Amino acid sequence: MDLGLADRVYVLTGASKGLGFATAQSLVADGARVVVSARDADQVAEAVRQLGDEERAVGLCADLTDPDTPARLVDTAMARFGRLDGALVSVGGPPRASAGQATDEQWRNAFETIFLGTLRTARTIAAALPDGGAIGLVLSNSVRAPIPGLGISNGLRPGLAGAAKDMADEYGPRGVRVVSLLPGRILTDRNRELFAATGDPERARAAAEAEIPLRRIGDPAEFGRVAAFVLSPAASYLTGVAIPIDGGALRAL
Repeated sequence: MDLGLADRVYVLTGASKGLGFATAQSLVADGARVVVSARDADQVAEAVRQLGDEERAVGLCADLTDPDTPARLVDTAMARFGRLDGALVSVGGPPRASAGQATDEQWRNAFETIFLGTLRTARTIAAALPDGGAIGLVLSNSVRAPIPGLGISNGLRPGLAGAAKDMADEYGPRGVRVVSLLPGRILTDRNRELFAATGDPERARAAAEAEIPLRRIGDPAEFGRVAAFVLSPAASYLTGVAIPIDGGALRAL
């Protein structure tokens, strides 16, 4: 199936590695061009190199807590490629802690990055998108079921899913789609850190896999392919939904 991605342009945040980078790879493989951003300049440069250098990708060292970042992303896409068709907004996960154990500072920092940074980026990019544009928000299974030890994620991600639904209603009449993506256990650096934090990462991984119907941890490329489809014209009638990418781990229908 032709996804219709040839020469389309997408901005991806948190995309020097992990789920954002995997999505960038899938988009570029189908002919799209990308602006990838993250906070580490060296990692951004390496991501661009792996994606095919500046013929297909351009990098921007940026932090979503900076209010100027979304406009810089839009301006970079327009200046380098002359158009913008969508975005994948991904940010790093908050520190491990229950909702009651997390400090005020941890909550504030996470809100600035995960919540406000995501919303600011989504609304800025939406304003620049044409009919047919799409935005994907990388959230978490915590949108639908709390994850033990990740109280900040349990608090903020469901709110973002609600905001994404609201934005889908608002931007839909302009032909701009907004979709939430809910990754489960996928083998990124973040999940490696969570396994390591238990003190016995192999046992923790085995326990996690035992609770997944497919009995394995997902590969970032499996997320990237779904995200690329969601952002593509092939998914043109898909908006306002939250899509689990978790091997069947969520038990809700």
